[in-house]
Amino acid sequence: MILPHNKYSLKPIWWFWLPWALAIVVAIANALLPHEKLIYLYEEQNGVLEYMQAIAALAGAGVALSCLKFCKGDKFLVFWCGVAFLSCLYIGLEEISYGQHFFKWGTPEFWASFNDQNETNLHNTSQWLDQKPRQILTVGVIVGGIIIPLLQKYKPHLLPKRFEIIYPEAALFWPAMLVILSRLAKTLHKADIISIYQRASEVNEFYLYYFTLVYLIMLRMRLKKRLAG
Repeated sequence: MILPHNKYSLKPIWWFWLPWALAIVVAIANALLPHEKLIYLYEEQNGVLEYMQAIAALAGAGVALSCLKFCKGDKFLVFWCGVAFLSCLYIGLEEISYGQHFFKWGTPEFWASFNDQNETNLHNTSQWLDQKPRQILTVGVIVGGIIIPLLQKYKPHLLPKRFEIIYPEAALFWPAMLVILSRLAKTLHKADIISIYQRASEVNEFYLYYFTLVYLIMLRMRLKKRLAG
């Protein structure tokens, strides 16, 4: 868990080198590029990070859906993968406002009246549909990426065997750390202490969805292997 190696189902490029390299590149860009150039990275509707968030979430939906054929009729696994599919699909569609960012349709007046960013999505209409799901996902990342790997290593008897198939691999410790560090960067930016990322919330959201995507890919590989065995 401390050093990247190849004992996990995915190579370290996906759960260590790529996500950490991206975090460093974005931080360097934030420090060196002028504000007008950073717009392309952080823009709310058409920024690079916005598209990366949508791609990660929609890819996660596709992987979760494909997991269902490996569930062997296990109702719990069907439920787990089904919830993952619906959650990722919701996030991905919300990020692109159900296609509005691509097709450039206008927002109806009645919807714009209670959507604080004038978009055809749900998460900008209520704090419960915006902040709360993100907070729940953050807790899930901390539990799945930090707490469960530590328990597996030091106190495995505390983890119920019934759910062993869905426990994240310890490699996800590293994407989870990026979620935590980007959340810390957001706090530091808001407190006007240091600006590692101009819009750390966008970086944080990307790593939340990237963690989910890598977890689902690893879960699919595990389910497929179990079915084949």
